[in-house]
Formats: sequence, structure tokens, C-alpha cells
Amino acid sequence: MQIRLAVISNAGGSGKTTLSVHLAYELAKRRHTVALMDLDPQGSLTLFCGLAQPEPENTLAGVLKDNFDGSWPLTPCWTGQTDKAVVCQGGMILTQTADELVLHKRGAYLLSDCLNDYPLKHDLIIFDCPATLGPLPLMALAASTHLIIPVQLEPKSIQGAAHLLEWYYYHCKHLRLKPSPEIIGFVPNQYDSRRGAHRQMLAALPEQLEQMSIRTFSPIRDSAEFVNASGQGLPLHIYRPGHPAKDDFQEITSYLINLIGKSTSKTKKIK
Repeated sequence: MQIRLAVISNAGGSGKTTLSVHLAYELAKRRHTVALMDLDPQGSLTLFCGLAQPEPENTLAGVLKDNFDGSWPLTPCWTGQTDKAVVCQGGMILTQTADELVLHKRGAYLLSDCLNDYPLKHDLIIFDCPATLGPLPLMALAASTHLIIPVQLEPKSIQGAAHLLEWYYYHCKHLRLKPSPEIIGFVPNQYDSRRGAHRQMLAALPEQLEQMSIRTFSPIRDSAEFVNASGQGLPLHIYRPGHPAKDDFQEITSYLINLIGKSTSKTKKIK
């Protein structure tokens, strides 16, 4: 009944790590335990969470080895503010891992296998995926219970998101995922209300997605302070507590808290 959320986009710069970090912090501050997992060879979570570069064996790549013994390499983050958030770091070693997954007989299911064999007790696991539709996001898809898709309000990004949906439906069937992970919604990102094209696309997106019963969350605004905060390894809430952009994550946070609550209720009923 654990919530496992894959943050997936096949477009670079769509705000996947920004979304992952801020959702993790919001939930941690509300006393929910969160494990962030970095599936990106660029190791973005290491930067965004202010962590030191790990040794390869202390990354997610080490977890995905056949000799993994259940000792998850989890590093606490923002310890001065919360004790509820941890990170399983990524890095360039995941490039090699991606190649190995293609040849592994359980490649697409390997992360799911690890989580089933050696469960984590966190309320929410967030998979921060690379900007591809390759082996690593495919593995996240098979391990997740839910998906969220950040998208820039640009024609190329919108077209890429349509391709991502095709990829999602194909692989849910191909991998025989039962139940298929639920798409909880699209998140318009880097929204600038001064740009007419952004306003038009934001107005059109919900109608397009409603035809597929997919929700559109309120947009995350474009702000240089997100870049400044990530450079310091902090969520905006800590870096600039008075900045209004930090409140842009409230709607998604509330949605996830409701999901966690429903999951907890189901667990209690089963017990």
C-alpha cells in the first residue's frame, strides 16, 4: 500500500528534480517519511539536496546489483529542518547500469524486485527519472504506483508529453503491470503569466487531458529563485521562506497526503 511516485518527463529542463525535491520537503514537514531515489546519471538530487558526491557502491547502482543484501544507501537531507527525508543518490555510474538493464533478465522489474524483497517503510518513495524514455524510466514505471508528469508550456514539450503517454500505455500493457501505475496529473512548469503563449497553452491543456481523464495541477511559476535555491542544495522553503513560489506545490502536496491517507486506511483494513 506504499505510495511510489515516478516523476517522469522525456524533456530536459521540465523541472522533474525541482518538483521531486519540493514535494519531498513539503511532505516531510508534515511528518510524512519520504525517500527520494535518483535515477538520473546526472545526479541532480545530490546537488539539489546539498549532498557530497557518493562512492558508486553507495548509489542506486549498488542497489541494482545482483548481490544487493538490502542495505539501502540512504542519506538524510536538510537535517537542520527535518528528520523525515532521505536520498538514495544517483550519478554517472547509472549510465553503465542502464546498459546492463537491457541485458538483465529482470531488467525492467529490478527496482520493483528490490523494493519487494527489501521493503522501505517510508510513506512515500519518489523516483526522480532522467529526461529519456530508456531503461531507467522504464524500471521506475514498473516499480511505481503513481506517475506525475511535469511539462513546460512550450510546443516541443507538449508534443514530447504526447509521446510519453504513448510510451506509458504501451509499456503498461507490454510489462503486464497490474494494476498499472496511475497518472495523477500533469504539472505545468516554469509558467510565466506575462507570456501570451504560456497563458494560451495553460488554458488549453486541461481540456486536452480531460479527454483521457488526466488531471492538470496548478502551474509552478518561473522563478530564478528555484535555480538559486538548488545551487545551495535547499528547497525554496528554506532558502527564501517568504517567497510566494514555494506555495505553488501546495495543491499537489495535498493530493499526495490524501493518497497516503487512503493507502494507510486500506492497510489497516487488511490487517
